[in-house]
Amino acid sequence: MKIDSKKPLVVQNDFTVLLEARHPDSEQVRIVLTRFADLVKTPGVIHTYRMSALSLWNAAAAGMTTAEIVEFLEQHAKFGVSVHVKQDIRRFVERYGLVRIESLGEDLLLVSDDVDAIKEMVSYRSLRSYGLCQIDSRTLRFSSTFRGVLKQELIKLGYPVQDLAGYSRGEELPINLKHSTEQGQSFELRDYQQVAVDSFYQEGSTLGGSGVLVLPCGAGKTLIGIAAMGKLNCATLILTTNSTSVKQWKREILDKTNVTEDMVGEYSGLIKQVRPITIATYQILTYRKSKDDLFVHMDLFNKRDWGLIVYDEVHLLPAPVFRVTANIQATRRLGLTATLIREDGREEDVFSLVGPKRYDMPWKELEGKGWIASVNCSEIRVELTEAERERYEVSGPRQQMRLASMNSAKYGVIQELLKRHSTEQVLIIGQYIEQLKQISDVLQVPLIYGEISQERREELFEKFRNGKIRVLIVSKVANFAVDLPDAAVAIQISGSFGSRQEEAQRLGRILRPKANRNEAFFYSIVSDNTKEQDYALNRQLFLVEQGYRYRIQSWQSVQSEVVRL
Repeated sequence: MKIDSKKPLVVQNDFTVLLEARHPDSEQVRIVLTRFADLVKTPGVIHTYRMSALSLWNAAAAGMTTAEIVEFLEQHAKFGVSVHVKQDIRRFVERYGLVRIESLGEDLLLVSDDVDAIKEMVSYRSLRSYGLCQIDSRTLRFSSTFRGVLKQELIKLGYPVQDLAGYSRGEELPINLKHSTEQGQSFELRDYQQVAVDSFYQEGSTLGGSGVLVLPCGAGKTLIGIAAMGKLNCATLILTTNSTSVKQWKREILDKTNVTEDMVGEYSGLIKQVRPITIATYQILTYRKSKDDLFVHMDLFNKRDWGLIVYDEVHLLPAPVFRVTANIQATRRLGLTATLIREDGREEDVFSLVGPKRYDMPWKELEGKGWIASVNCSEIRVELTEAERERYEVSGPRQQMRLASMNSAKYGVIQELLKRHSTEQVLIIGQYIEQLKQISDVLQVPLIYGEISQERREELFEKFRNGKIRVLIVSKVANFAVDLPDAAVAIQISGSFGSRQEEAQRLGRILRPKANRNEAFFYSIVSDNTKEQDYALNRQLFLVEQGYRYRIQSWQSVQSEVVRL
């Protein structure tokens, strides 16, 4: 085995891959590595990645081959790649597509060219309840009723099924994209947006029609979803995170297509319209009067003959919606997200029921082309006051996190940062309502949180977009799918423990391109030597994986430096 100490990777036998973050080739290597491995931790200058069955299956579904992965690792590994690792990579990658679902009249077939794979499935006791009937050594027949749940079960057994059984057409609905918006501005998809749509559509073949497209906030995921609707020309159900996002989708559909307003329905807490294009919230779908009652609105899935279901922010898809999705596998399904990370660990269910990753656009690549803003990320560490430190030391873990998050010293940092960015649109984002109310009172700045009515939220968002409000405080209600195109600065003062998806979504609030200097600033204020500092490292993992670097500073050093704005 040749050893080349100048290369940036160390590939270990446990599927761990170590990357030297300061190596001159680290950025180019990272971009390819993240296509088939996940970042685990970033201590110091060594970043630790790990290949998993799911990361390799997603890579295979997106078109990567064993040869590409192995060749890449061998090209950049200091000590080469062991035979054992190469064999396991091949074994996982080739598992995707080893078993396929195909159609036979009203029944479905489970097909494999590997006779041993079929034998293994017949032997599994957990699969017997699905009525598998063996036709020959390579084929099993089963009822279409079990299409979704069988895929869920098989991926647990190590068989990521390639579903080629096709889809129902759904209700016809002509949807044509305009060449100019209502304001007369020319409109066409960007090159990467078109590639994303094509990756999902696959020329209308059974190879496409289901899957997840991964792009950063500000990259135009809504437009991609609308363009997919235009490819399929069918009744569409769009599921998203909140009422603000519902209105955003409706606004974009009416602005970018020939669809008339009477064809687009809103289905949320206040309005319940079922039309050829219906936009609903996850919250309304999972509403029930008590935990023992049925979900009141889940029958929305059956109220029209949908030809496409769009899952916006698919990483937030609630568990009850997974169960319904398992029963509608004959309907085309498109997932849109900035990150496949789920805090509940159900990434395999997204893969099985919505579909595998079809397209993944690196955030830094879009930044390099000017499609999203260049972001400076800073973590500012502040000390607890003496009294707060005493309370912290005698508290339990959960209370310690709250005390660290609500550190009173953070207020001075916020005020200083607002002075430094006195001409820019600023979002102050936090977790604890009590803390946010105090800041709102001190700064005399409006606050949006759960108890604020939808009408008032829309009013404040509109004023923020128009520049009538320069600073806006938001709780976690604004983490997802809120159109704040003019935000140039985000100040994060507290968060949901170690949530990587939340960190990504919050940074996404300031990614949209800026006029003049296309630059934005993301500050995370963290209490030094506390649990909050530990959680902050985990929160940052996904963004570090995307190529962002956090400048970690003490508050004292920030106060003494001269900042160029």
